[in-house]
Amino acid sequence: MSRLKDMSNQSPINMHNHSRQEEIKNARLNNKKYATIWRWHFYAGMLVAPFLLILSLSALGMMFMANTVGPNNDLLTVPKQNTILPVSVQAQSALNALPDSTLKQYIAPKSDHSVALFRVSSADNNYMVAVDPYTANVVTSAPNNSNLYHTFNSIHADLLMGKTGDYLLETAASLTVLLILTGWYLWWYRRKSVKSMLIPSAKQSSKRSVFVTLHATLGTWLSILLLLFCVSGMAWAGIWGEKVVQAWSQFPAGKWGNGPMPTSVIPPTHGEALNSSSVKEVPWILELTPMPTSGSTLGDKGINPTLPITLDTVDKFARESGFKGRYQLNLPQGETGVWTLSQDSMSYDMPSPTADRTMHIDRYSGNVLADIRYEDYNAFGKFMAVGNAVHMGTLGLWSLLANVLFCLSIIAICISGYIMWWQRRPSKLNTQSTRKVGLNPPPSNGTIPWGLAMILLIVAVIFPTAILAIVAIALLDFLMISRVPRLKRLLK
Repeated sequence: MSRLKDMSNQSPINMHNHSRQEEIKNARLNNKKYATIWRWHFYAGMLVAPFLLILSLSALGMMFMANTVGPNNDLLTVPKQNTILPVSVQAQSALNALPDSTLKQYIAPKSDHSVALFRVSSADNNYMVAVDPYTANVVTSAPNNSNLYHTFNSIHADLLMGKTGDYLLETAASLTVLLILTGWYLWWYRRKSVKSMLIPSAKQSSKRSVFVTLHATLGTWLSILLLLFCVSGMAWAGIWGEKVVQAWSQFPAGKWGNGPMPTSVIPPTHGEALNSSSVKEVPWILELTPMPTSGSTLGDKGINPTLPITLDTVDKFARESGFKGRYQLNLPQGETGVWTLSQDSMSYDMPSPTADRTMHIDRYSGNVLADIRYEDYNAFGKFMAVGNAVHMGTLGLWSLLANVLFCLSIIAICISGYIMWWQRRPSKLNTQSTRKVGLNPPPSNGTIPWGLAMILLIVAVIFPTAILAIVAIALLDFLMISRVPRLKRLLK
């Protein structure tokens, strides 16, 4: 009662002053939150931007090579003739080009004017031999994965650093998620409208505001696609991909009803048996799935038992079973190996990921041990099939052009971020400078906004490699950057 009495005795002026003080207090609190979130966005951007530049440039290189000469000289052309020679004759010509070699894989021509490809193994290396399917003449021969496409692919996959590069890129991708989420908050805080975030005013007060608008608007438009690329890319990575989501989502070998045999021997996985070195050629959902094995009476009716099981009869069966144009035929390796027919968009066989298909044939009986199609994938497997097609720009010309534009936009965002930092850099790095620049110090109580805390927690829990990066950034910010004058002024 006394409190109500006191409030009733307050004048309108006093109440206005009280309200104004509350507004100022809330503004200061919000500004502190904004500054803290901005600082994390800045750190993530500084760390991630070099990787995004490398990934964008290498992706542009891959797309250029894939659509001009092909990953393995696939797009070399030959004059069309009336008769195509048997695959076995073409294969023998490829083997003759490299003495003491063994045939590993046949890749059918993509069109009537395309070469056929044969991967053969010699004593020193695997080679990809391009053969004219009409004359069986060898068009060219080169070590497998020696095309410039594969150089760009290796840079894109692991920075030419093996597992170390893979872990670095996985960490960078997880920090990119943090970068996007904090960027959304910062741009929303300034615009308070989705429309203004996507279509900002054309009137800019300064040169720096132009770069801010370019940076934030492009980032908003591209953020969803960038998140898709991060998730689909990390799903191939060594920790979050292989150890978590891929292990949980792998296609179950028992689903086709023919468990690997003999059961006492652990067969290779699809990735181990079919991937060529470090190049990912097997659909994501199948990479960790054990291969079926030959030597049983299992399987569905396949090649006519009256026919010999040869390269030619398997190719004929593939065509009769619906494999059209470019498809891959992997030969049996070892006594229990199987014939494997496959066609997928990730290998540039065809544009549609929904047409993915992998078939295994017993090398002795000719029975079909497995016929796995896109419809058989689980939800995440379907997402990855479509996501990889979008990621690689294999859905057609529009997809390729969209990917080129996306890569160029990412490069623009990274460069504009550095330009923004350069524009606000301190003119002097000494402590005597009167210009108020540099990072805001951490909150005095050592806390961070709950929203940022949730973002950091989610990113750290979902992506294991992000944990160390987040902890390292927090320690560097609190213990070093915010306490060393030169660093405070440089890393504004």
